[in-house]
Amino acid sequence: MALSLGEGGGGSRLRRQLESGGFAAAEYVKQLSQQSDGDRDLQEHRQRIQALSEETAQSLKRNVYQNYRQFIETAREISYLESEMYQLSHILTEQKGIMEAVTQALLLQGDREDAALGACRAAAADPFLPLSAKEAAASEEGRQRTLTTLLEKVEGCGDLLPESPGKYLVYNGDLLEYDADHMAQIQRVHAFLMNDCLLVATALPNRRGAYRYDALYPLDGLAVVNVKDNPPMKDMFKLLMFPESRIFQAENAKIKKEWLEVLEETKRSRALSEKRRLEQEALPRPAPPEPSNPFEEDDGEEDEEPPTEEEAVDLSLEWIQELPEDLDVCIAQRDFEGAVDLLDKLNEYLGDKPASQAVKELRARVDERVRQLTDVLVFELSPGRSLRGGPRATRRAVSQLIRLGQSTKACELFLRNRAGAVRTAIRQLRIEGATLLYIHKLCHVFFTSLLETAREFETDFAGNSGCYSAFVVWARASMRMFVDAFSKQVFDSKESLSTAAECVKVAKEHCKQLSEIGLDLTFIIHALLVKDIKGALQSYKDIIIEATKHRNSEEMWRRMNLMTPEALGKLREEMRGCGVGNFDQYTGDDCWVNLSYTVVAFTKQTMAFLEEALKLYFPELHMVLLESLVEIILVAVQHVDYSLRCEQDLEKKAFIRQNASFLYETVLPVVEKRFEEGVGKPAKQLQDLRNASRLMRVNPESTTSVV
Repeated sequence: MALSLGEGGGGSRLRRQLESGGFAAAEYVKQLSQQSDGDRDLQEHRQRIQALSEETAQSLKRNVYQNYRQFIETAREISYLESEMYQLSHILTEQKGIMEAVTQALLLQGDREDAALGACRAAAADPFLPLSAKEAAASEEGRQRTLTTLLEKVEGCGDLLPESPGKYLVYNGDLLEYDADHMAQIQRVHAFLMNDCLLVATALPNRRGAYRYDALYPLDGLAVVNVKDNPPMKDMFKLLMFPESRIFQAENAKIKKEWLEVLEETKRSRALSEKRRLEQEALPRPAPPEPSNPFEEDDGEEDEEPPTEEEAVDLSLEWIQELPEDLDVCIAQRDFEGAVDLLDKLNEYLGDKPASQAVKELRARVDERVRQLTDVLVFELSPGRSLRGGPRATRRAVSQLIRLGQSTKACELFLRNRAGAVRTAIRQLRIEGATLLYIHKLCHVFFTSLLETAREFETDFAGNSGCYSAFVVWARASMRMFVDAFSKQVFDSKESLSTAAECVKVAKEHCKQLSEIGLDLTFIIHALLVKDIKGALQSYKDIIIEATKHRNSEEMWRRMNLMTPEALGKLREEMRGCGVGNFDQYTGDDCWVNLSYTVVAFTKQTMAFLEEALKLYFPELHMVLLESLVEIILVAVQHVDYSLRCEQDLEKKAFIRQNASFLYETVLPVVEKRFEEGVGKPAKQLQDLRNASRLMRVNPESTTSVV
């Protein structure tokens, strides 16, 4: 046949034909019908087209899934790119500064007078630049006055910027700050550059020349980046302070150039002076000679004097000198374990060493990196991050926070992260199909997450017993969130009592799984559900009472005729299921039952209510269930008593007595026995109702039922 296609070349030809731009379906089908030999050929061709369609759909799915995974991975990599690029720029800037500082130091050794002269010229060109070494002592008082003036102009920086002999103002000026994402103007600021830090202050609106403190950045962790002009955005530069960045605009290109040059020069001077100070402190100093006492004999066995602080703490080791930069690299590369290992190594090295001034300054620089590391770890545990991977995905950040001595914060962030994950999982559940199916899914998602969180918590915080109380509080709050979703679907939607009972049973069974780890939250779920279950019991009780009253109003006191033996057998099974074992004595010839339809329907409805209510039972519901049963039974009993008193026909009166006997001697004992089996203790109210009187006494002259 001409249209017969193979699996290889024929399939490719068919695909190309269907994918062609000029393909016309009607012409193709017409041609196919003319050339085919019969129905079988058309069916085979249809199967080939169907197989081609399925193959195309599968290929499309694979491509979509692969592209989606690549998109997720790309988004994750982009999120890390900014911090890595900043760190790379910061490292290159520091390396450049060190190389220039070394070169400058070598030049200073050969020509100190020229370097001093250059410093004097720079000071004459700009009054805010530092003076030369020769005039430094003479201008100390002027520098102090400048710093004092700064403290008076800027509110809120007195405690953050204490006066010190070595601190002086280098440069200052007005700048405009722009948003780094949208390049929208934010505010006008005034920046004060000192020899060791940069102070940013905002102008007070009603006080000219006065400012309010905004931020203070040490020069050690500050990187300056020139922003390329892109009209109308020009004369801008960026300051990078991990993990944030700020963009400022100068008044013109000249001022921008001055800012960039003076910032870089000040950073180099700061790095050079810091290196010199550490080298000088690391050099051993001779001990002062002790005064000789001619009256004391020379004792060669005397113990030597203990070493001074400078001799005891050697900070010239290469790994200590490079520690701040190594910490920056570890943070940028997300090597949290390596960063904490370096901190532990430093703490172990300085553990028994005296706290000299050099050690304090080193610790201050390291503490800044510790704060940066803590911020990154906190961000890793924030609920805004991806919640995939389960509780184990947080173990890395949690363990490092605990090693940093932040166990309380780690506990709080871990539980907050897991709360967000549980909330997201519940919201993503689709409400479809039967309510019981949704409750099965809800319980599986929630209690599985709770169990995994508890196990991970026990693993991460095994040595912090004080955090377990926080977990219990979190578990209670999570249970409240679960009960809100549970009640909204089960009780607010007015489901039947049997459905509600099955849903509560499922929730209790899942809750018992937590006993595997020694956590029992059954009492919490009882306390949170008691109000809704009470409402459901009372609502269903009212429905039964209304239905019973309606049947009572239409009662004719006639025997039931079930018409067929099958219907009679079905009723026997139903009554046997209700616990009425002697129902056969109330059946007559053929398909007759010697009971009223009202009494039989009441019996089935009451026993069904009792069975479903016992599934929902816990001690807090004891009185609610008991009072509901008494109210339901009283409606039937009072109706029988009223009918017996008012009926004049002797035959009907005898039939009513037979129904009353069935209620008191059969139904009430069954209710009492089943209640005691389900609750575990007898109900005195039911016993009193059965034993007080078989026929309730009412006013003989009354013709209405007392309900």
